[in-house]
Amino acid sequence: MRAPRRLKFTREGKFFVGITLGVGFAAINTANNLLYLLLGMLLALIVVSGVMSELSLRELTVVRRLPLRAQVGRPHLVEIEIFNHKGRVPSYAIEVEDLRAGQPADKRCFFLKISPKSAQVAAYRRTPTRRGRDLHVGFRIATRFPFGLFEKSREVPSEGELVIYPAVDPVTLSPAQVGRSPGGNAPMGRGHGEDFLGLRLMRPGEDPRDIHWRKSASVGQAVLRERSREARPDVALSLDVLRPADAGDEWHLAFERRIRDIASRAVAHLKRGDRVVVSTTAGARSRADRTLGADPVLRLLALVEPVSAPARRAREAAQ
Repeated sequence: MRAPRRLKFTREGKFFVGITLGVGFAAINTANNLLYLLLGMLLALIVVSGVMSELSLRELTVVRRLPLRAQVGRPHLVEIEIFNHKGRVPSYAIEVEDLRAGQPADKRCFFLKISPKSAQVAAYRRTPTRRGRDLHVGFRIATRFPFGLFEKSREVPSEGELVIYPAVDPVTLSPAQVGRSPGGNAPMGRGHGEDFLGLRLMRPGEDPRDIHWRKSASVGQAVLRERSREARPDVALSLDVLRPADAGDEWHLAFERRIRDIASRAVAHLKRGDRVVVSTTAGARSRADRTLGADPVLRLLALVEPVSAPARRAREAAQ
């Protein structure tokens, strides 16, 4: 059971109500007509404030636009669009608060005027402090129009989810092996990869499946395709998610540091051109390369949670 509207006194509103009560008490004790007239004017202002604020709050629709990705320690923008469906009456001094599950509502967007049958767009900047799912549950629409004496508000449900990736630090990797770094200064070595280095005459005992028949026919000798060695090695990174029974705050801090370290190393390898495979001891696994980008690996690390020993044994037994 929730009230459709919530009303909160501002500092000016508290003074105004106090003055109104004082004038009313004086009017009743003295039976002075001027005091009764003043009391009626003060009460009329309260009624007008309630009616006009209600008109501003009605028939408003709010839409949230979340970014495609977000990361701990890096600011991102969230767009808020509000539409006024009223045909003739504008809305004034509208404040929209984005509500998130389990977190205080600390981000607001202010709209001075929203004309009839029109929309306004604003954005707020937020810097996440922890990885994981950021659940948005709705909006709180409020206004202090017209006199700033009261703040009337209503809540509108609107679900949204944003996955916060772990932070990534710059990492210096060890030099790549000769012939295994694409785009580097080192030459690519011969091997059995999918890329071709060139053509050469066939030697006795070599595999005839790599013969270039058109070139061989024009030269009059068997010409062989020379293949390159695989240039993008798989880099395996493992994360231990088994939580001891006596794990405390220090263990959880160390667990978050391990996630951040693996994310940093994975991004560094991807920038160098390596394929990266990140796996956890609970069985989760994700692969990324330069084509896919770092999103699959960072998403896995963003959503991974520690697993207790009994839960892990039960999962292994179920498999």
